[in-house]
Amino acid sequence: RAEGARTSETSEDSRKDRGFQARPGDNLRQREKQPCLKSRYPRAVQMITLRPGSHAYRLLLLLAICGEYPHRSLHLLGSIRTLEELVRRLEVVQHFRTPAGADLGSCKMLTTSGKGNRRTIRLYKSALPLLQALHPAALDWYLTATGGHRFSGSASHVERNHRVAESVAVCMGAGVEMRPFLLPPLQKQAIRQVVPECACFYTAKSVKQLDNTEMNKTIFTRLTGALFCPGFCYAVYNTRDAVMKWSGMGEFKTARHLEELARMNAGPARADHAILLGEHMALALQTLLESDKSRRMELRFDRIYPHVHFIPMTEQGTRLLRILTLPDWHEQLLTAVFPEGMRVTTPGVMEYDAQNGDTLILSHLDGDIARLVRVRQALEHSAAPYEILCYPWQSQFVDQYMGGRAQLREISMPDLEEALGIGGGEMADEGS
Repeated sequence: RAEGARTSETSEDSRKDRGFQARPGDNLRQREKQPCLKSRYPRAVQMITLRPGSHAYRLLLLLAICGEYPHRSLHLLGSIRTLEELVRRLEVVQHFRTPAGADLGSCKMLTTSGKGNRRTIRLYKSALPLLQALHPAALDWYLTATGGHRFSGSASHVERNHRVAESVAVCMGAGVEMRPFLLPPLQKQAIRQVVPECACFYTAKSVKQLDNTEMNKTIFTRLTGALFCPGFCYAVYNTRDAVMKWSGMGEFKTARHLEELARMNAGPARADHAILLGEHMALALQTLLESDKSRRMELRFDRIYPHVHFIPMTEQGTRLLRILTLPDWHEQLLTAVFPEGMRVTTPGVMEYDAQNGDTLILSHLDGDIARLVRVRQALEHSAAPYEILCYPWQSQFVDQYMGGRAQLREISMPDLEEALGIGGGEMADEGS
C-alpha cells in the first residue's frame, strides 16, 4: 500500500513537471491534459505598462475609439510580427499598470473572432475598466459607440467598422488628433471656430449624426470621417482592397454637407479635397480607369471633389498624410521643390505648377489623382513637353496611367521631408 502511494505521488509530480493541470480523480479529460497557459505563455505573468506610444496603449486606444480593429491591418501600427505576438499575449490574463506604477489589476484584454480578412480584434468585457487609464471619458465614448459593448456579426457591419478603424490608425500614425472624447463636438447653430488649430479627425459617426436630416443624406455613403487641418477639410474614404464604388448623389450631398460643416466650425477652410485610402497603389490606377467608364460625368469622383489625394495604407502613405496636414502645405511643398524663377503665378490652359523653358511641370507629390485625370485629358490635345514629379513608389502607377505622354522625375520622400523640416518616422526606407 505504501509503495502504491509513492507511485501515485511520483505520477502526480511528473504531471506538474510537464505543465499539466492536476485535478482530483484519476481519469482526466482530454482538455485537462493540455499544457496550462502559464507553460504555453511563459511571459504571461509579466506586467504590462500602458505607456502612451506603446503598442498595447495604441491598440487599446484604437479599440476605445472604433470598437473593433481588423487583424489584417496590424501593420499600420508597427512591426506585424511584434503586434501579432502582442495580440496573442493579450488574449490571456495579464497584469496591467500605469506609467506611474498604479496597479490596474489583472484581466484578459483582447478577444479575436472571425476568419481570414474578416478576423477582428475586440476588447474583452473584463478589460473595459482599463479605458479609464486612457481618459476619464473614454469608457463612456466606447459604450456609446458600441451600444453597450454589443457588436453585429453582419459582414457589412464588420467591414464598415474596419474601414473606419483603418482610417483612424493611419491618422494616428500621421500625428493627427483622433481621440473623439478630447475633440469638441461639431455643430450647425452658428459660425464659430470649433475645431482645434491642429490637425484632427472626426469619425463618420460624429459627422453624420448632427441631425436626422443630414444623417438621411449621408448614411449610405462610404465616408469614414472628416479630417480638419489649417485651411482644409478633407472628406476621408477607405477603399481597402477593392475599387471604390461611389454612391452617386449620396457622395455629392456628402460633399455639400462637409462644406457647410467647415463653414460653421472651421472658418475659411476649403472642403473641395478628399483623401482616398487604399491598400496599394494599383488601386489608384483601377479607380481612375473605372471612372473613365462612368456614364454620368457629373457624378464622377473628380467632379464631386476637384482634388482627391490617394494615400496607400503603408508607411509611405502615412508620411504623405503627415505632409498634407502641415499648415499651408501646398505652398511649402512647391517652394521646397521648385526655384522661384520656375514657379507659375497665373494659371494656364493646362494644369501645371512650374515651367522650365517650354516644358510644363506638375507636382504629384501630394498624390492628387484628380489632377492627373485633367492633365491626361489636356495632353490628348497638346504636344507641349510635360514632366511630372512623383515619389519612387508612385512612378509605376503614374507612368501606366499617363501612357508615356509625360516624362517622370522622381523625388525622394526623405529629401522632401528634410526640406520641409519634418521627420520621416521610424520605418523610413530606401523605397521612399
